Amino acid sequence: MQTEALKTLVMDTLEELKARDVAELDVASLTSVTDTMIVASGTSSRHIGALAESVVEKVKEAGCRPLGIEGHQGSDWVLVDLGDLVIHVMLPETRQLYDLERLWSDLPSDGVSVEGALGEVRG
Repeated sequence: MQTEALKTLVMDTLEELKARDVAELDVASLTSVTDTMIVASGTSSRHIGALAESVVEKVKEAGCRPLGIEGHQGSDWVLVDLGDLVIHVMLPETRQLYDLERLWSDLPSDGVSVEGALGEVRG
C-alpha cells in the first residue's frame, strides 16, 4: 500500500473514532527510521486502546501488517509502527509531557539526521 493511501486510511480511522488534536509530522529529513509521524490524543486509556486497535484492524484489512505495536490496553501511550508511518496515540497529559511535536521541530534540519546528531552527543 502506498504511503499516502496508508496515511489517509489512518487519518480517516482516527477521525472516525474521534481522536483529538491529530497532528502529522514530516520527519523524513530528520531520521531514517520513518518518514511521517502522526500524533493523536485520546480521552482515556480505553479510548487510546480503541484508537490504536482500530488503526491496526483497518491497515490489516487493507493488506498492510504493522511492524510493531508498543503499549497496550490501559496504557497512556500506544505506538503503532507501519514502517514509513508511525502513529502515537496518547493521553493529553502524556502528550504534553513528551511534547513530540516540539521535540521533532527543534531538531536540526540542515541534513543532519537524528542518528548523526545522537552520535555526536554520545561521541
